[in-house]
Amino acid sequence: MNHLNRRQFITSAAMASGLAFCPTEMLFPIDKVKRLTKPKVRIGLNAYSFNDPLLAKTITIDEMIEFCALLGLEAVDLTGYYFLSYPVVPSDEQIYHTKQKAFLLRVDISGTGVKNDFTVADKEVRKKDVQLVKDWVIVAEKLGAPSLRVFAGNTMPQGYTRKQVLDWMVDDMKECADFAGKHGIMISVQNHSDFLKTADQVEELMQRVKSEWFGLMLDIGSFQTKHDPYKEIEQVIPYAINWQIKENVYVNQKETKTDLSKVAAIIKRSTYRGFTPIETLGKGDPKTKVTVYYKEVKEAFKDLV
Repeated sequence: MNHLNRRQFITSAAMASGLAFCPTEMLFPIDKVKRLTKPKVRIGLNAYSFNDPLLAKTITIDEMIEFCALLGLEAVDLTGYYFLSYPVVPSDEQIYHTKQKAFLLRVDISGTGVKNDFTVADKEVRKKDVQLVKDWVIVAEKLGAPSLRVFAGNTMPQGYTRKQVLDWMVDDMKECADFAGKHGIMISVQNHSDFLKTADQVEELMQRVKSEWFGLMLDIGSFQTKHDPYKEIEQVIPYAINWQIKENVYVNQKETKTDLSKVAAIIKRSTYRGFTPIETLGKGDPKTKVTVYYKEVKEAFKDLV
């Protein structure tokens, strides 16, 4: 299949799976090529903002989606462990109920995600996590969510070098991306100040996996080294297919309020088009916190929406 026909095929597949919002070029995040599109964002919510009440069952997924609709948020990222059956996949009845609920309220489901750890040395343990990812790729497909968030992992097993861990991680990520591509789903790995702490480490993983079905969930609050977080955000934005816009970033390893004008300027200098879910953390009523932060993000991103 020649290069042009390959792109045409991927574009057609993306449109069929609900990815038509993204330009063709965004389906090739590993290619740092000059793109002809202007940046555009749609502000959504990452469900982790409601982590405590969701886990305590004092709010339901339905109620959270209703909140998004009333506030004006355009999308919600529904992490898998907020479904009561997790890690077992929900029933089709529950999946389709959630999909219908969001559709009728005109709130897109921008993604879902799982907990996994591909830094574990035991291959059989990692194999179970690969299967977990595959199972939830099918959930994402049924939900109409275009992407599934995964992690790199938290451990650095004794007796192994970083290169060895990265080698098996790349193999696992490739297997997940290959499977996801067959179902029209993007795998988005989140930089989470774990195995992926810096922009250079993110780039290394992206270039090693090198799949058009693999991209970055750009977590602006998880670049916590002595580097300038805004420079790191700008470095990896060519790989971003989803975001976590957090209230705070780490400047010289000190937690500092996010300068949303800087984030907006970085996006304006890029060709990113897609969702920018916000995620609020810490104490306080999540409805109040999300409402306040949404207004701040909306004002900062007013030239991008």
